[in-house]
Amino acid sequence: MLSSKQRASIREATAPVNIWHGSIRSGKTIASILRWLRYVHAAPPGPLAMIGKTRDTIGRNVLDVIEQIDPRAITWQPGAPTATVMGRLVHVLGANDAKAEPKIRGITLAGAYVDEVTLVPESFWVTLLGRLSVDGAQLFGTTNPDSPNHWLKTKFLDRASTLGWRVWHFVMADNPGLSKAYIDAKAVEYTGLWHKRFILGEWVSAEGAVYDMWEPDRHVIRWDELPVMRRLFGVGLDHGTSTTSAGLLLGLGGDDSLYLVDEWRYDRALVQQSLTDAQQSAQFRDWMESRHLPGHAQEPRIEWVFLDPAAASFRAQLYHDGLRRVAAAANDVGHGIRTVASLLATDNLKIADRCAGWIAEAPGYSWDTKASERGEDKPIKTADHSLDGGRYAIASTEHLWRRHVRMAA
Repeated sequence: MLSSKQRASIREATAPVNIWHGSIRSGKTIASILRWLRYVHAAPPGPLAMIGKTRDTIGRNVLDVIEQIDPRAITWQPGAPTATVMGRLVHVLGANDAKAEPKIRGITLAGAYVDEVTLVPESFWVTLLGRLSVDGAQLFGTTNPDSPNHWLKTKFLDRASTLGWRVWHFVMADNPGLSKAYIDAKAVEYTGLWHKRFILGEWVSAEGAVYDMWEPDRHVIRWDELPVMRRLFGVGLDHGTSTTSAGLLLGLGGDDSLYLVDEWRYDRALVQQSLTDAQQSAQFRDWMESRHLPGHAQEPRIEWVFLDPAAASFRAQLYHDGLRRVAAAANDVGHGIRTVASLLATDNLKIADRCAGWIAEAPGYSWDTKASERGEDKPIKTADHSLDGGRYAIASTEHLWRRHVRMAA
């Protein structure tokens, strides 16, 4: 079944550019895909393109969905640069940074589909619009809301009627496949900025506290009252040579909740001493070999160390010193912050009182208002070393803990 808004958007998406925007799981993507399939079937001759932040994201968000709708409609291998959709050859392109723009320079397109338009670079988008020069060419795109100062909104969506574009705003109630229980669960999971954008579908600025749901009385647990840990997934390590280094150890409790159970921290300002990489490595490894949990039972082994991707020399030092399971941390800052916020909001993340740096930094962690004015979501880069370490641990092990932690899917 389709909602009346989905049917209307499919029927009325006849403009040169057609954009579906709004909350998550609101039915905008399925409506846009159905309209795209109808277009591909009757599109004028010429190259077609499907574009996402990466080929993997366009595959997961769109091409896999097409296959679920009708396997006969598509032939595609994950990672492949082309697919066959409705019998037409379609280029599959990733556009994750400014270097992506040359991928479409010089090509003349008869049609394009763009997943999550706000995530592609502005230069790519402008070039793409100029490449849709086949007579009758159309573009279909989706996006969740972003900053009200984002280039897509200020330069295009706010001028949609003047440009002759068609734009539809969707909320969860426009998706007939969602239950009230699911919508209510998501409304709890997302708070503050993300509630306004992902649940209400509003284009709002990032301002105020990043973790506005943070309550020490609610989220902090005494270290000696930690439950039994089923696994110690790993340490997220933010490395600093002349500032602060912080490592946060993430565990999965027997209650299927996540815990930051212990913290290693070297603060240059406090100790009045600069340590070389080798000296920091020695201190960190000593901490790794110490006890991290209360009680006398054998602790689970620490499975990984996830290090700031920029700290290549320290990663080499740790490896040289015998730490083999060291990897670059997942560092999509927006996704990591949003994941931590959702875990806090749903009481699926607790912080042991040994993690004093994390607890001290959380209340003052705020959005950068100057970045918001530029349409960017960035926290102020100060007093965030332990927060970064915790984010590294949580984001880098999401594939390991997600199946255990009970959050709305």
